Order: sequence, then C-alpha cells, then structure tokens
Amino acid sequence: MSEELWAAVDRYIDDVLVTPDKALAAALAASAQAGLPAIAVSPSQGKLLHLMARAQGARRILEIGTLGGYSTIWLARAVERGGLVTTIEADARHAEVARANITRGGVERLVDLRVGRAQDVLPQLEAERAGPFDFVFIDADKPSTTDYFNWALKLSRQGSLIFVDNVVRNGGLGDAASADADAQGMRRFTEALGRERRVTASVIQTVCSKGYDGFALALVNGEERRA
Repeated sequence: MSEELWAAVDRYIDDVLVTPDKALAAALAASAQAGLPAIAVSPSQGKLLHLMARAQGARRILEIGTLGGYSTIWLARAVERGGLVTTIEADARHAEVARANITRGGVERLVDLRVGRAQDVLPQLEAERAGPFDFVFIDADKPSTTDYFNWALKLSRQGSLIFVDNVVRNGGLGDAASADADAQGMRRFTEALGRERRVTASVIQTVCSKGYDGFALALVNGEERRA
C-alpha cells in the first residue's frame, strides 16, 4: 500500500461523489497563490463535514482553525435556515484570504469570522452566549487541542458533535516516545478524551491523498456516560 494508491482512490471518490464546484476550487487556488500551507481538508473530507453538520440539523457551527476558508464554505452550506458558522483564525493574513474566499463562495452572511488566538476568542464567545453550538470542527495547532476540546464542551449542548481532525499524525499517536510536539499534543488530547465522562467518543484512522492520519468524533452526552 502506498500514498500514490491512496491519492488515486481519493481522486476516484472525488470524481464520482464530489460535484465540481467553482467556488471551492477557487478557494484552494487562492490559498495556494497566497502561500498558505496545503493543509486544508480534502474535497471528500469537506463533504463529510458537510454531511455530518446536515445530519445534525446544525444551526450553530463552531470552527477552530479557518485557514483559507475551504472547510468553512462546506460547513456554511450545511447550516439550517437562520444558522451561522463562527470560525476562528489566529493568522490575520490567512483570515484575509479566507474572507475573500468566503465572499466569493456566496456564504459571507452565514459566517462570522473572528481573527485572534482561539484561547482569547473562545472566552469571548462564552461571554457573548454565542452557543450552544450543534457541531464543532477543531483543526488548529495540535499542542493546544485539549484546551480547544474543553472549550468546545463548554460551548456545546447535549447531542452536539465535536469533530477533531489530524489526530493520528502518521502513526505518531501510538508512539509514546515521539519527539513530535503535534503527536504528543494529540496523545494528551486522546487520553483526556478517554477520561471525559460527558462524551461518547472514538478515533478513526484514515488514509487519503494527504497521507496516514485520522480523526476523533465525540458525542456530547450532557451527563456522565460510558459506552
């Protein structure tokens, strides 16, 4: 098995199941032209987020880590009538690119883009009573993931879904001796997830055009429960 094969399968899936979309393609192209890192979700992953948010009937969505707004557009297209995606981006240059992409995608009225460190913005959202959020997507700096997850819990409700991306880190999740700060950050998060009684959760490994990784999915129970 190789990344070339994974990428070929991804291309097939995208060709068959992901309808070509000018706004989404333009968002990726503009992000690349602006020099943003090529770490946006893949088209099929973006559609998965879209489907999960729709299945939730989500009206309020929180995204931690906007980057160029590619996943934001997918999520904004999923919100129910009167809904809103609140997305947080620490890098002002990334936020500028994202804002243009979101406007080009025609979903600017469905998105509240906050520029700043998530550690600063999340308490502001709590003070504003911006939640509870029905669906939370966490895809930001990995060492801080546990903090972001704890905030997601505070800002959620019973039945909310929390999706955390890039958990497996090319297998680094299973290596206690890894010197990689991102892998160690995800180990801390996964262990905290295992102790958290207010959610029912799992981690799924994935292979795709972006390599070997995985995601965590947590359902907020609203009470202590184990499955």
